[in-house]
Amino acid sequence: MSDGMDAAPKTSANSPSPRRFGAAVLGLLHGHVELLGIELQEQKTRTVQMLLMAGLALVFALLLLVALSVLVLILFWDSYRLQAAIGLCLFYVGGSLFCAWRLHMLVSDESSPFSATLEELARDRERLLP
Repeated sequence: MSDGMDAAPKTSANSPSPRRFGAAVLGLLHGHVELLGIELQEQKTRTVQMLLMAGLALVFALLLLVALSVLVLILFWDSYRLQAAIGLCLFYVGGSLFCAWRLHMLVSDESSPFSATLEELARDRERLLP
C-alpha cells in the first residue's frame, strides 16, 4: 500500500507544472525584453552620433563648396565667367546624384538593428518546438 502512494507523488513531481512552465516563459520573455532594450539604446546612441557627424560634415562641405565656387568665379571672371558658372552647376549636379546614389545603397544594404533579438527568438523556438 505504501508503494501505491509513493508512485503518485513521483509522477506529479516529474511532470512539468503550469507554474514552472509559466516561470520559464516569463524568464525567456524577460531576457528578450532586456536584450531588446539594450539594442534600442545602442541604436539610439549610434543614430544620434551619425546625425551629428553628418550635420557637421554637411556644414563643412558647404563652406568648402562656397569658398571654392567663389575662387573659381574670381579666377575666370574676366574671360570665362559663364562657362565657369555652368561648370560649377554641372559639378554640383553630379555630386548630388552621386551622394543620392550612395545614400540609397547605404539604406538598402543596412542589416536589421535587432538581429541579436531575432536570433535568440529563433533559437528559443527551435528549443521549444519538437
